[in-house]
Amino acid sequence: MADAVLDSEVVSRPASYAAPVSGFAPARGTLLEIADLSHTFGHVRVLDGLSLRLARGEIFGLLGPNGCGKSTTLRVLTGLLLPDAGELFLSGKSVAPGGRELRKRIGVVFQSSSLDQRLSARENLGLFATLQRLPAASAKLRIADALEFAQLQERADDPVTQLSGGMKRRLELARALLHEPALLLLDEPTTGLDEPSFRRTWQRIVGLRERTQLSVLLTTHRADEAARCDRVAIMDRGRCMALDTPEALIAQVAGDVLTLELRALDDLPTTLETLRRLFALEARELAGKVVVECERGHELIPRLVEALPPGSVRSLSMHRPTLADVFVKLTGRSLGTDTDVAGV
Repeated sequence: MADAVLDSEVVSRPASYAAPVSGFAPARGTLLEIADLSHTFGHVRVLDGLSLRLARGEIFGLLGPNGCGKSTTLRVLTGLLLPDAGELFLSGKSVAPGGRELRKRIGVVFQSSSLDQRLSARENLGLFATLQRLPAASAKLRIADALEFAQLQERADDPVTQLSGGMKRRLELARALLHEPALLLLDEPTTGLDEPSFRRTWQRIVGLRERTQLSVLLTTHRADEAARCDRVAIMDRGRCMALDTPEALIAQVAGDVLTLELRALDDLPTTLETLRRLFALEARELAGKVVVECERGHELIPRLVEALPPGSVRSLSMHRPTLADVFVKLTGRSLGTDTDVAGV
């Protein structure tokens, strides 16, 4: 596989990758390539021909609701699941999912904690160093650095059960980096973190990328988290619906987004028709509310309220588009709506 071309479009086969578009431009070519990956649970296809390329030093996000296939993608990469079809390439070389060559180059932080709760932070790191066959002298130095990275020097010998959720998350991230991987896989990395911990976690991720050219592939259902990535693949029902930089994806949504909550759900059809007929707006119903994309929304709001029956609008809000709005536009559903197979 060519190592110098970075795909910026969703494709169905390796041979059909298109030329790069504006956005993230890797300096060192492609690290990981996923080609036509498919996986089925029972009668449900949770991955349906997923193809993408991840550049060296790129932070790449898989954005979608529970059940869209993003966690399944990471499970296939780590060998926890075997795909029905598809290929993986690491630095242009074909590798088996979860194979030794791939495991040597990746670090993983799963959504659910995989720490041994009975061991201390230092012992968890030591166990991982042994599994990675790190020389004793090197392991000692790296464990010390990992504890400093996780800000756990003072709690290094405390059992993991005594650590807070944020401390455990930092420890898992430090452990995943202990063997200096080229690629870090993060499954919902900030789940359960408060806002300060969220920001600190992202500062660490970005800092690592800047210092070491570490590549990161993460899953998230948070639009604000995906917006921090260099590129994002929006996933739904096992497929990649769109792939580009966050800025380019958000540009697909016009101007402002207005959300109207009506006092009576029976007024929905009339309201949608009024917006289409009087304002030529393609309004849509979403979770019992009316959502409208428009330019210069602040100018439209008074005209819109005046055109609707008095007292019919309970609330009206306006915001600039986000990746959550892009998901709605592509799928007709909210990003918070789970798909058929939860947790995949």
